[in-house]
Amino acid sequence: MAGLTRRVAFLLCLLTAFAGFVCADPCGAWDWGRLAYSKGQSETLTKIPLADLPPEAKHTLSLIKQGGPFPYPKDGTIFGNREGRLPHRPRGYYKEYTVKTPGLRHRGARRIVAGSGGEFYYSDDHYNTFKLIKE
Repeated sequence: MAGLTRRVAFLLCLLTAFAGFVCADPCGAWDWGRLAYSKGQSETLTKIPLADLPPEAKHTLSLIKQGGPFPYPKDGTIFGNREGRLPHRPRGYYKEYTVKTPGLRHRGARRIVAGSGGEFYYSDDHYNTFKLIKE
């Protein structure tokens, strides 16, 4: 009987700990981007003038603005911002687009991420860093 009591007590402790974890997150799921985001982040992102973008990025940006057609199937899909390197926004706010890299047969590392608010971000290192595109 004592062994059963210990097992029940242990399970209750686990359930209580789990319930506390879930209750601490009222949205029902951790939003890692929100946890990593700080309010001043958008002001601290490096800015890049449109003129300083590589020609392929300028071409991708013009395709985005005209609504395509896009050369890669993943273009226009949701960018989750899981690492929180861009300002926190609701899921679906950001879309990603490939910037062709000359000499590569695959998508490469360069991307433009477009926000629903009309802002554009350039990454040349597969989302490790972003620069806000100034038009």
